[in-house]
Amino acid sequence: MQPGRNSAGGAILRRLRTQMGHNARLHYNVGPMTILFTALFLAIPAGLLWLTHYQGWARKLGIIALCYLAGLLVGNFGLIPENILPVQEALTDASIVLALPLLLFTLDIRQWSRVAGKAMLSMVFATTAVVTLATLLFFVFRGDGEQSASHFAAMSVGVYTGGTPNLAAIKAGLDIPNSEYIVFHSLDTLVGAAYLFLMLTVGVRFFRRLLEKPAMAAGGGVEEDHHFDSDDFTPLLRADNFPEIAKAASLSALVALAALGVSELVAVVSATERSSATMIVALTSFGILLSLVAPVRRMHLSYKLGMYLIYIFSFLIASVASLDRLAEVNLSITVFLFGTVLGSVVLHGLLCRLAGIDSDTFMVTSVAAVCSPPFVPMIARALGNPAIILSGMTTGIIGYALGNYLGISLALLLQRL
Repeated sequence: MQPGRNSAGGAILRRLRTQMGHNARLHYNVGPMTILFTALFLAIPAGLLWLTHYQGWARKLGIIALCYLAGLLVGNFGLIPENILPVQEALTDASIVLALPLLLFTLDIRQWSRVAGKAMLSMVFATTAVVTLATLLFFVFRGDGEQSASHFAAMSVGVYTGGTPNLAAIKAGLDIPNSEYIVFHSLDTLVGAAYLFLMLTVGVRFFRRLLEKPAMAAGGGVEEDHHFDSDDFTPLLRADNFPEIAKAASLSALVALAALGVSELVAVVSATERSSATMIVALTSFGILLSLVAPVRRMHLSYKLGMYLIYIFSFLIASVASLDRLAEVNLSITVFLFGTVLGSVVLHGLLCRLAGIDSDTFMVTSVAAVCSPPFVPMIARALGNPAIILSGMTTGIIGYALGNYLGISLALLLQRL
C-alpha cells in the first residue's frame, strides 16, 4: 500500500465519521476497473468461505480472521491500484451501515436480560482498566514531556472506551497539537489491527480457558435457530429466497437512511458536525425496535446477509490498513499505546475472572471498548455466539458517551499532579 493512504484512528473505522452523505459523492469515474474491483471485493469473502469448507487449516483459523488477513496481505503488497481507494471506502461504509440493522433484526432482545448485568459490569471493568493503565504509563513517560504524556493518556482513554469520534473531540477539547494527534492516529492503526486479529484467533480459546464458560458453551442460553448457523450461505443464492432477501435489504436501507436523517438533525440542532457515534446509536436503536416486530424477527436470512456483509467489511477494512509510517514513530509512544491496550486487556480479564464474568461477555465488551461497536459482530461470529451482539453494541454505545468525559477529565487531573 502506498504511503499516506491510512489515516485511521484507534477504532480503525475512521470513515464512518464522515457519514454516508459524504461518501455518496464518490470522486472517481465508474469504468471497467471500478466494476472489476467492486466485483472482486464482493466475491473474495465467498471464495474464503469456500476455502473454510474444504481446507482444515482455514476452518481452524476462521472466516473472519481469513478475511482480515487476506485484506492485510492484498493491501500491503500493492495489489490494489491507488485510484480504487474511493471504491474501498464506499463499500466499507455501505457494508457496515447495512449489516448492523440486518444482524439486529433477528435477535430476541428478551434474551439480553440474562447477561445485561454482567455486560454492564464488564464494561465498567474495561473502562477502569484503560484509565488505570493510561494513568500508570503517564507517570512512566512524563519525563518525555508532561503535557504530551497527559495528551496520550487522554486520547488512549477516549479511543479505547469509545472510538474515533471521541478522539477527535478530545483533540479539540485539549487543543492537542496536530503532530501528536497524527502520530497517535498512525500508530493506533497497528495497535487496533494487532489486537483485533489476536482476539479473533488465539484470544477465543485462551480466554475461554481463563474465564468461565458462557451460557451458550455450557449448553443453553441461546436459541438453536438455523439462521445462527452461519457456515452455510447457499440459501442466499436460492431464487425462492430472493423475496425475503430483498425485503431484509430494503428494510436495512430504510433504517440506514433514517439513521442518517437523525444524524443530520442532531448536527443541525447542536450546530456541530455529523457524528458517527450518533449514526451508530440510531442504527442500533432502529434495528432493535424493528426486532420487536415478529415478521421482521422471522426473516432469518437477514442474519446471513448481514454476516456476509461483515465478511466484506472485514476484508476491506484490512485492505486499507498501511504499516508504512511505523518507522517514523517514537519508541516511547509505541510502548505507551501497546502498554495501554495490552495491560488494560489483562487487567480487564483478571477483574472479570474475579467477578465470575464469562469469557464471551468479556471479549465482546473488550472489543466494543477498544475497537468500537461496528466490530462487535466480527467477534460474535468468531465466538459462535450471535446472542452476544446486543451486549457488545449496548456497552460500546455507552463507551461512546463516556469517552470524551473520561479522556478530558483524566488529562486535566494528570496535568495538575
